[in-house]
Amino acid sequence: RELVGRFWQSPNLAQEAGLKAVDMFHAVEREEIKALWIMATNPVVTLPDANQVQRALDKCELLVVSENMRWTDTTAYADVLLPAQTWGEKDGTVTNSERRISRQQRFLTPLGQSKPDWWIICQVAMRLGYPGFEYASSHEIFSEYASLSGYENGGERDFDISGLSGLSAADYERLQSVQWPVRSGALQGTRRLFTDGRFYTPNRKAKFQAVVPRPPGHMLNPDYPLVLNTGRVRDQWHTMSRTGKSPRLAGRDPEPFVEINPQDAGQFAVEEGELVRVSSHWGEVILRARITERQQAGTVFAPMHWNGQFASNARVGTLVNPVTDPLSGQPEFKHTPVAMTPYRPAWQGFLLTRQAAVILQPASLWTRTRREGLWHYELAGEELADDWSDLARKLSGSDQPVSEWAEMMDRAGGRYRGVSIIDGSLAACLFIGPDHKLPARDWLVQLFSKSTLASQERMRLLAGTPAANQQDAGRTICACFNVGENTLIKGICDKGLVTLETIGKTLQAGTNCGSCLSEINTLIQRYTRSGAATPYNS
Repeated sequence: RELVGRFWQSPNLAQEAGLKAVDMFHAVEREEIKALWIMATNPVVTLPDANQVQRALDKCELLVVSENMRWTDTTAYADVLLPAQTWGEKDGTVTNSERRISRQQRFLTPLGQSKPDWWIICQVAMRLGYPGFEYASSHEIFSEYASLSGYENGGERDFDISGLSGLSAADYERLQSVQWPVRSGALQGTRRLFTDGRFYTPNRKAKFQAVVPRPPGHMLNPDYPLVLNTGRVRDQWHTMSRTGKSPRLAGRDPEPFVEINPQDAGQFAVEEGELVRVSSHWGEVILRARITERQQAGTVFAPMHWNGQFASNARVGTLVNPVTDPLSGQPEFKHTPVAMTPYRPAWQGFLLTRQAAVILQPASLWTRTRREGLWHYELAGEELADDWSDLARKLSGSDQPVSEWAEMMDRAGGRYRGVSIIDGSLAACLFIGPDHKLPARDWLVQLFSKSTLASQERMRLLAGTPAANQQDAGRTICACFNVGENTLIKGICDKGLVTLETIGKTLQAGTNCGSCLSEINTLIQRYTRSGAATPYNS
């Protein structure tokens, strides 16, 4: 603090550390903090005990949010919304976990009045009357930052990029990636640290810190007998405010889910594909069950991405316990005691429609996904509709005279199926049943890409499944090349594609980002015996 004060010639610096995230929102709820500025995060979704975060923001007198998406779970509480730039609109540097600094070049023209975060901060500071914020570019800020890193630094601090402090604007523009430290006279950077055996401690010797294992803050008990682990899935990022807009990324995991070990599924009477209520001391969500050996018995996994923009009751952060590490403040995201019970509403169904649904009643539970050329809704409700046929038209917006409708109603069985065709192409379909046992959605989703349905396809619409000679690509495995699970299985079993290399050459799957390779390899192992593929229909 004293060093920074001398460098900035500013005696008025904070005298103690501020509150960490979880503690801060408790202070907001206690009305000890009356104004808050949130940047580059969506805490109503991502923080533990997320319902408490909502309560806190409800009480906050002034909430400012810098965001590049108009609607998120957090912007809904904003009093002032500032238009931030997206990653591709920004200009500056980024540093990765191997200490490598890279120039981030803008490749998109900023939309509207959007501005970089540094510009917004500087403008607010200057309008509050503070001098020293008259930066004209990210280059000027980087140069000052680099100078500070080397100020009164005789090798006592590892972070030192003072060698880059004198870069001209042109040199900064052409900066090649480099690993810090980058000291004066050593502009090539430092590939490896500690090669001289000296460390950044007073005596230059390494220190070992004894670690004493401690149990989780909340242990399992009869009411909450399972451990909830949260984390990411392959094709989504954080709270989906960006990736949730991509139809291609939605194909693999189109709705929120919970992975359950078969032993636990049997114990708690949960079936594959049905809805389950997952609850903790702090909240509850309703998710689709996936029964898999990937999870250890006694542990369930639910991804953290889904939120109120894409699902009515799937914010996993509402479950997570708010215990934090006493030093770092990191929440205990990987261990929350939970209970799990089947959720069996009066009806379940799905809606595929080219037009976004304006109303979703009588659905009390819904998820929403952007697919290629359509919206995909999963629905469930406690109350039956008075007229499913009328509701299908209202939900899909396909009530115009040019729309052809084909329908099937089984009142005694609680089943309805309706499809809308406009100018020969599929415009919408609504499938309703008493439980989760409905046709897979993938084939119907594929039909929306066709300008005209074939006669055989029209005949199979209400069945929701293709004829034997029609292809159903299945759930997306390779998002880069839109290769489905059934396509891969057919290639393995019928074409003898039993290695990652042959699948890549024939189907392209796994040849771009490579994140699907483990799933492809799992399919190879499942559908081959001693290297020989089993028949596709066996």
